[in-house]
Amino acid sequence: MKYRTLGGSGAVVSTYALGTMTFGAEATEEQSRTILDDYFAAGGNFIDTADVYSSGVSEEIVGRRLADRTEVRDRAVVATKGRFPMGAAPNDVGTSRRHLTQALDASLRRLGVEQIDLYQLHAWDPITPLEETLRFLHDAVSSGKIAYYGFSNFLGWQLTKAVHLAKALGFSAPVTLQPQYSLLVREIESEIVPASLDAGIGLLPWSPLGGGWLSGKYKKDQPPAGATRLGENPERGMEAWKARNEDPRTWEIVEAVQEIAGRHEASAAQVALAWLADQPAVTSVILGARSTKQLADNLAAADLRLTEGELMRLSEVSRPRVGVYPYGPMAQEQRSRKIEGGR
Repeated sequence: MKYRTLGGSGAVVSTYALGTMTFGAEATEEQSRTILDDYFAAGGNFIDTADVYSSGVSEEIVGRRLADRTEVRDRAVVATKGRFPMGAAPNDVGTSRRHLTQALDASLRRLGVEQIDLYQLHAWDPITPLEETLRFLHDAVSSGKIAYYGFSNFLGWQLTKAVHLAKALGFSAPVTLQPQYSLLVREIESEIVPASLDAGIGLLPWSPLGGGWLSGKYKKDQPPAGATRLGENPERGMEAWKARNEDPRTWEIVEAVQEIAGRHEASAAQVALAWLADQPAVTSVILGARSTKQLADNLAAADLRLTEGELMRLSEVSRPRVGVYPYGPMAQEQRSRKIEGGR
């Protein structure tokens, strides 16, 4: 396992984080505990959860396992999120001081800790004044309830506004952003990646395998079946599956991933993960494992070294469709010059 600093902070986390959205839902508590144990045994130290995952059960499972494993509890870096509804009342949602105070305290209780290492806003709130939210987060850092804070699912302008407002007000600065990012979903490279690089924000990509497509488990024109999320519950997104299945770009990317995987005697998932971990601003890639076998396969990506040619091949075949101003050639040229150290 390799390690990196958590965005612009001094905290150190493994390059592959363990996402726990399946805990208490697709994975029982016993299965979840085994997944956690295997992850720690592999050298991982970064756990990502949220209050809405299984309505708080995911946090409880993580908390109970950390309480049992005192030898890993102190080295574990735990991240959770708040923002989405945890009740039916009007103030049970959002990033207001009222809701976040209750949400943070509830997460602390479920996790069984006095401080959460990374507290994240699960999404932008168009109703609450941003200053109110940032002041709450700054106060939470000052009081010791959280060590750092970050965002999830923010747009580029939202991230930049939050970063500069926090600086102008003299508040603690955010350190991370958790976006959807993979070889199949690269649109964040137009604005979110440059904004993160500019602000020193570390990216924590979720859905790094594009909902399983990059693992090679789906076949062209064959609807999902068996032990897959869509196979077990087609209502979760069959229309999205059809759209991706009918897109030639999907299969061009999958073919390139599988071709490179064959050269390394690696899995397709390992190739997709290794490419993503190598991208600018990425701090840690969030793995969502349903089983210890799947986790072991994904974690093996930490030992996979793709060549420059292979990285370039994957980047070319998956290039985002941004051909309309201002996200056309000009934006691509500016991004490449930025990465290469130009001005």
